[in-house]
Amino acid sequence: MYASVIVAISNKNVDRLFTYKIPEHLEDKIQPGSRVFVSFGPRMIQGFVVEVKNDTDLDPSKIKPIQKVMDVYPVLTKELIHLSKKLADYYVERHIKVIEAILPAALKMKSRSVLKLSDDASTIARETFKKFDDEKIDVKLLDMNDLKQLMPFINSKEIIEEKEFSQHTKKKTRRGIESNYLDIKPSSRAVKQIELLELVEESGPLTYEQIEEEGYSIGVINALVDNGFCKKIDILVERDPYEGRVFYQDEKKILTPEQQHAFDKIKKSIDDDTHETFLLHGITGSGKTEVYLQVIEEVLNRGENAIMMVPEIALTPQMVQRFKSRFGDDVAVIHSMLSHGERYDEWRKIREGRARISIGARSNVFAAFQNVGCIIIDEEHESTYKQNERPYYHARLVAKWRAEYYNCPLILGSATPSIESYARSEVGVYQRLELTERPTEQTVPTPEIVSMVKEREDGNTSIISRKLDMKIRDRISKDEQMILLLNRRGYANFLVCQNCGHVPMCPNCDISLTYHKSNNSLMCHYCAYEEPMPTKCGACGEHDLSLRGTGTQKIEEILRDTYNVDVVRMDIDTTRNKGAHEKLLSTFEKENIPILLGTQMIAKGLDFKNVTLVGVLNADTILNLPDFRANERTFQLLTQVSGRAGRGDVEGEVIFQTYNEDHYAIQFAKENDYRSFYLREMEYRKLARYSPYYFHVLFTISSEYQDRVIKAASDIHTVIQKDVSNRSILIGPSPSPIERIQNKYRFQIILKYKSEPELFKVLHELDNKYSKEYQKTQTSLRIDVDPEYIM
Repeated sequence: MYASVIVAISNKNVDRLFTYKIPEHLEDKIQPGSRVFVSFGPRMIQGFVVEVKNDTDLDPSKIKPIQKVMDVYPVLTKELIHLSKKLADYYVERHIKVIEAILPAALKMKSRSVLKLSDDASTIARETFKKFDDEKIDVKLLDMNDLKQLMPFINSKEIIEEKEFSQHTKKKTRRGIESNYLDIKPSSRAVKQIELLELVEESGPLTYEQIEEEGYSIGVINALVDNGFCKKIDILVERDPYEGRVFYQDEKKILTPEQQHAFDKIKKSIDDDTHETFLLHGITGSGKTEVYLQVIEEVLNRGENAIMMVPEIALTPQMVQRFKSRFGDDVAVIHSMLSHGERYDEWRKIREGRARISIGARSNVFAAFQNVGCIIIDEEHESTYKQNERPYYHARLVAKWRAEYYNCPLILGSATPSIESYARSEVGVYQRLELTERPTEQTVPTPEIVSMVKEREDGNTSIISRKLDMKIRDRISKDEQMILLLNRRGYANFLVCQNCGHVPMCPNCDISLTYHKSNNSLMCHYCAYEEPMPTKCGACGEHDLSLRGTGTQKIEEILRDTYNVDVVRMDIDTTRNKGAHEKLLSTFEKENIPILLGTQMIAKGLDFKNVTLVGVLNADTILNLPDFRANERTFQLLTQVSGRAGRGDVEGEVIFQTYNEDHYAIQFAKENDYRSFYLREMEYRKLARYSPYYFHVLFTISSEYQDRVIKAASDIHTVIQKDVSNRSILIGPSPSPIERIQNKYRFQIILKYKSEPELFKVLHELDNKYSKEYQKTQTSLRIDVDPEYIM
């Protein structure tokens, strides 16, 4: 038998399948999706089996054998193998890079699979195991006969497979004891020792914590060890990111007529085993999550699994709370703030069928289920679902492909759907389900617009308008809470010399440095360059330096000084550490902190009953970006954050502070009128020939040498122009909006097209060419299919 293997080398020259012979003793072991060690040139490297076949057209005498197998069970399902190839083709990516994106990081490290006895292994299993080893068996050292002996106990879970990692991730163990299985017992007077020994022999190895929970002291444990009845061991325990958390049962709620209608439509798709994409368009607070929960319950009752996607880590704590309270241990959680070990353990729970629901951000779309009953993407419009590093996949498209494979519904939920999704629902590609009311008597607050131009004309130079100031003081006096949004981190936007006008710039990027007061430094938000705050101008030497603009750090200081209250600030700087999101949100809620201040991460998904005021300190921060989605993102952000107010018994209020009060994105957000915004925005998209009227590909060419960038950009433009039809539109080459990042000059070309059957062939050829070109000139080409940002 032979295996087609993709090797773990990120090089375009070897981005293809290689044929290896499967040794006879491994024929029962190797399946599609298995990780293997193969000889590749002079070295041994890791590979993934993509296909197993009985024969080959190649000369068998020249085919190398597979050397080792790394797992008892394949790490990739057949569906995920198929998906990885589809993704690689569409997003112009190396196949191995996609496979590595699908799997948890722990599996990409040096690791080995070992077999261990489970706690409830039978006597026969223990005796069989001890023929090989007392503690653990290295899977790679087993031959076919060994596996035949062990396989019945592996299938019955009496012998379990574990991973041991040599990088970053270590086994999590706890001290415990196991019986030496002697034929004698402690003295009849040592009642506690006899009881504990019987418990250990009946239950298997126990940790000290488990023993103490049963009421036995450390002295009893030591007596059994000292007298030879038991021995101390390290017991491998599964890493649980929610260990110690208590989740109280959440009862199923009665659906409103609108919710019931949406549920019935989705249930019909589930019952009929048909794939449909539903756009669940519901205003903020309309109960989309309850629909998700009841749909998932329906799926679980059929013996199937569910994938639940959320856009931000900040949303995960409250969403996990709802799902854990409803479904308990059936829920696995996957997001980037988990350690490598925790992510691996959650992934393994999914793969082994011990979890039936996975919740998480973008990478959760690859959850290793083999029987998916529904996929849900909450806040489907969010840009975080698009990966901004290779491979540049969009989770929404991946979810659609997986839902088609399993003939199950895909549910896209949002109060402010992406223009593309809503357009598809208009023409019947997606089925739109509307939720126009909140389940309770709560009304959606109507925001009030405050012109900061008029505030300045009236002599108020503060970032807080007089109207918002009055509302903040009122909420503090009533012991109510508020959310204030400023989508700009740091203390001040930039530093300027009052004498000569010099602004300190990043030496690596064409962008001004942002002042951060917490460490008294100037920082670049693109390359992380940092330098101490200067005492004099770097150009003229004068000391007349002034900070301009305002970020969340400065606002936090102003709020504390002005109102003499505590403030919880949430931005990238305060949420770097593991668990920071949940800790900050918990502090805000449980300690009833008056003000939650943050960037866009606080604009969605949060549900606090005591929040009665939302203030947007500058509604224009996204509006002025040089990107065709700027208006859409402004509307979405304002609408989403407005929905955080008035979710309890007290009616909420919202204030937008802006310098562009007449802009349609702000006016329609005030009216909470998505459809009018959609129709107006579509007019501009059609006029400018942007999505959804056209598909896009963004080419970004970069090099440390400007002349090389210009030459390569011209060459790429010529190739594309020659190979696409005149119905398509090419913009550029031109400098990127930020021309230099990390000491590399950047030019870009935008391709707009409706139908180009040969386009992806051309894209792969360009990628191949510039993969080789990079080796010679260090000039790189980034091809972003369906880009989220044109910047």
